[in-house]
Amino acid sequence: MKKFILSIAIFFLCYVQSFSHVEHYKVYNYLEYELFRNDKSIGFHKYEFNRDGDNLLIKSEVSFKITKLGVDLYKYFAKSEENYTKGLFKSYSSKTKQNKKDRYVNIEFNPTDDNLIIDGSSYKGKASKDFIVGTWWNHEIIKAKAQISGISGRIIDQTVTFLGKEEIKIGDKTYKTLHFNFKSSDETLPDSKKLNTDIWYEEDTYLWVRAAFEKTGYWEYRIKKVN
Repeated sequence: MKKFILSIAIFFLCYVQSFSHVEHYKVYNYLEYELFRNDKSIGFHKYEFNRDGDNLLIKSEVSFKITKLGVDLYKYFAKSEENYTKGLFKSYSSKTKQNKKDRYVNIEFNPTDDNLIIDGSSYKGKASKDFIVGTWWNHEIIKAKAQISGISGRIIDQTVTFLGKEEIKIGDKTYKTLHFNFKSSDETLPDSKKLNTDIWYEEDTYLWVRAAFEKTGYWEYRIKKVN
């Protein structure tokens, strides 16, 4: 019972403070994560934070490949841009190459009707401004009822569970973290489309430090470099 109450208290604290979470990233200019599959390094994910007055532009690049006996079985590359003004979301765009398949999404905030407009390879239409693009760096995602795929624009209704405080070691550094699990709310989805991802954020800074999920192997993002 005490553990349950503590979980609720910590989650509420995160909920209140996350409204200004973009502001927490004002000290960062660059984040880099190493991507592992079955504990083997296969690629990277990089973020660049560029500021101009009240405007924040985040550029992201992801690249990885799965090989066997020297043959490339799967290749993935994506670039994206995310824009904020005074900490408020303005737009997001990405282009992704999965082997020979192209995917994209463009998302803009429409101040006229206070909604998001999505033009993606999997979804086109409106969405609530409270939905968060699923790029994981933004800790506000823990309070969103749904996340938007940063690859195709698909809307994923989610249930977020706080699993507790954990110390995790990455390289030679130990992080005090808050551990969350993200699952699809819709249990009727096929397994290939279901969300089931664990995310760890540093307790004091809300810095995203690790992600893990199972999908034809055990995948992990581990923080590698921070500037």
